[in-house]
Amino acid sequence: MPLRINNNIAALNARRRLNANNRDLNLRLERLSSGLRVNRAADDAAGLSVRESMRAEISGLKMNVLNAEQASNLLQVAEGSLNEINAMMIRMRELAVQSSSSTMTDQNRESIQAEYSQILQEIDRISLSTTYNDQVLLTGFGNSIDTASTTLTASDTSGVANLKISGASSGTYTFEDTAGDSTITLGNGVVTQTIDVGQILDSNLAVVTQTSVVANFDRLGIQVTLAGHNAASATGSYVDGELEGQTIIINAGTGGSFQVGPDDGINNRIETTIPDMRASGAFINLNTTSVATINTSRSALSQIDQAITNVSNVRGDLGALMNRLTFTVSFTENEIENIQSSESSISDADIADEVARMTRSQILSQAATAMLAQANAVPQTALQLLQ
Repeated sequence: MPLRINNNIAALNARRRLNANNRDLNLRLERLSSGLRVNRAADDAAGLSVRESMRAEISGLKMNVLNAEQASNLLQVAEGSLNEINAMMIRMRELAVQSSSSTMTDQNRESIQAEYSQILQEIDRISLSTTYNDQVLLTGFGNSIDTASTTLTASDTSGVANLKISGASSGTYTFEDTAGDSTITLGNGVVTQTIDVGQILDSNLAVVTQTSVVANFDRLGIQVTLAGHNAASATGSYVDGELEGQTIIINAGTGGSFQVGPDDGINNRIETTIPDMRASGAFINLNTTSVATINTSRSALSQIDQAITNVSNVRGDLGALMNRLTFTVSFTENEIENIQSSESSISDADIADEVARMTRSQILSQAATAMLAQANAVPQTALQLLQ
């Protein structure tokens, strides 16, 4: 190998190796100090893209847990007030039974009516005062079913015993129900769903006598309870084809929608509806009752019983929804854990591996420094030739 002094190739090589070792050492020090394998896009371009997407999803899921917990708290506030309303209605029934006896005089009934009226006013006051974050909960919360829906007004012929909504958009929904095909179609002009009801009907394509079945339009968020002949709490019975042209009108309300998923879409939301729970409202409808006379006291009993049933049913629905939200929180927390694990495998540094690589780079850097010094000393041998 010729001896040169203008270009020291050995020194250039040692310097190149030293620079590479120092760059690798700096990378290891950065990863160890930050705890991250990916500190910039250059570290892992594809991994960075996946990581940021996961981080966005995780942040959304964490907020979903908070949303679900707050939704459960909201429902607990409403249910707690309904518990008191239930207790007051039981007291109203007690007063009505007392006033229904001939042992009471009309003068006695004036005192009973005074307490009865005060309870009615208190039910309305509690309904108006039950709030969560300045939202009134018991005067109509969420979308509601309009009583003008023909499935309800014509229940004698439609055979619909009850309607429930969960996430249904406001608007008018119309049934298509051709006799003999065992299917029912429901739509609002934007979204339509057809379900097969053949399995829940008897051989005559009617609901079995003294029973009720549920036609669940899950894509629309509507549940339709169809009654058989002589079914409890039903005024008519359903036979295939009787829902043709019937309508369900859903009025837009305030609130009632809980975001429990990280994205847009109905599967990421839980909807609820709390009807107007005031005594003067159509759902409770106790404002016209009285215990001032023996006859009005006796007629009030059935209305109070129905009101108690209505309130209990709403409380049951709220309790079921609170349990659902509990499962939602558990599911979401499990999802957060697993996605966080995936994000960690992409983003986090392997400390043991990084320490080993840092030690290697340190040794190589020290060795390269020593060799650079040796390489720089080689051209000095040319001085001996000049002597």
